[in-house]
Amino acid sequence: MSQDKPDLRNLSEPVRFKRALTLLLMTLLLPGSAQIAAGSKRAGRWAWRVIAGIIAIVVFVIVLSLVWRAGAINLMVSPKTLRLIQIALIVLAIGWAALFVDAYRLGRPLTLERKHRLTASILDGVLVFLVVGALIWGSTIVSSQRDFVASVFGNGKKSEADKGRYNVLLLGGDSGADRIGTRPDSITLASVDANTGRTVLIGLPRNMAKVPFPDGTPMAKQFPDGFKWADCAENCLLNGVYTYADGHKQMFPGDPDPGVTATKQAVEAITGLKVNYHVLIDLAGFRDLLNAVGGITLDVGKRVPIGGIGSPIKGYIETGKNQHLDGYHALWFARSRAGATDYERMTRQKCVMTAMLNQLSPQKVLTKFQGIAKASKKVVNTDIPSGELGTFTDLALDAKKLPVSSFSAVPPLIRTSNPDFELIRSKVTEAIGKSEALDKATDDGDGKSANTPSSTPVKKPSTSAKPGKTSSTPSKPGNDVDDVASICKA
Repeated sequence: MSQDKPDLRNLSEPVRFKRALTLLLMTLLLPGSAQIAAGSKRAGRWAWRVIAGIIAIVVFVIVLSLVWRAGAINLMVSPKTLRLIQIALIVLAIGWAALFVDAYRLGRPLTLERKHRLTASILDGVLVFLVVGALIWGSTIVSSQRDFVASVFGNGKKSEADKGRYNVLLLGGDSGADRIGTRPDSITLASVDANTGRTVLIGLPRNMAKVPFPDGTPMAKQFPDGFKWADCAENCLLNGVYTYADGHKQMFPGDPDPGVTATKQAVEAITGLKVNYHVLIDLAGFRDLLNAVGGITLDVGKRVPIGGIGSPIKGYIETGKNQHLDGYHALWFARSRAGATDYERMTRQKCVMTAMLNQLSPQKVLTKFQGIAKASKKVVNTDIPSGELGTFTDLALDAKKLPVSSFSAVPPLIRTSNPDFELIRSKVTEAIGKSEALDKATDDGDGKSANTPSSTPVKKPSTSAKPGKTSSTPSKPGNDVDDVASICKA
């Protein structure tokens, strides 16, 4: 080190200036290289060890994601892992900044002309600002993700797949000033194949009456003949189960969310499927979530009013292909009841679900994560444990490649005022069997049409409802739809 100063003085000033800039750029491209070349080799080697460790960790995660994608996702979204990453990013920011300052010192700025010294100082400051700023920004993203995972998912109890399927109850919560408590406005059971991610959406109308409950449950003891009592009117429909249970918490001692529990039990009795988890979305805040992801694009086959049913119609969502809807318009597209039946609205809600599944790419989630996390914390309640995030993210990525089929328990097949629950359960089993047959099709199949006798079209007597006919947004959906996107064009 004692010979460096005389050697540098023997160099021309332009060469010393280039050397100073080179040391800064070396620190940008390979932290520690400036120290190895002109300073403390020990410090440089420690920096290289850190870089080697980071590369090893990245390679490990990449390999893990190739052999076990769900495990890699679970590892990366674990709150403990995210906390370590957040701390590591901050430490890296401080360490890298120190290397830049040292590289600037090694450039011997006092031996440079004033303008060159000023240039080197500005470059060093800019590089420190950009690198440290990027790492600190990254740490805030990680902090937001950790907060999101911890506040939305928490540490719920893991529920194993039943007969090779995860069944997740999707509830659209509708709590308004004119209602007592929360009442689900949208009730859909997503039955997901635990191996392929192929999904069947089972739509249950909110006005379904006389719903049963599994034997031995508090609601079954209270309503042995189904959810009804004298002069109950709209209070004893399917969407009233949540409100009733929430108002009678003494029936569910120790249960923090009796409304969800009772609704899950009702859906289990209706469909014959075990409900593993639920996701409750506050529709009043759903607009913010859709805005956070940049809206959705779908084909609108029928003019949809904005407003109505107790309030004036403020406008319309017009028909057309590739209509881009922001959160406000997408919410009205899913919820509008004016001039339409509940069954048409159920189909439109499936349109929105399918559009979000197809259009919410990992890249979009990454670039808009803070907005998504902020909106989700306000509108999403779920009992899916954080440890299962990898499993469901993995299945969602697989599901994006496959068509979504559905069954809706609606007229003309099902009378909502007096449902045939045995028929509903048999149709649910049939819809799931048909979906699973697609995965078992022979190698010459395309995975979109089942190569089995049960899937062969059977000519049925025509009816005025024409349940088999599909359009972009039909006024009444067919009960059994092989591909929701073929109706919604989402």
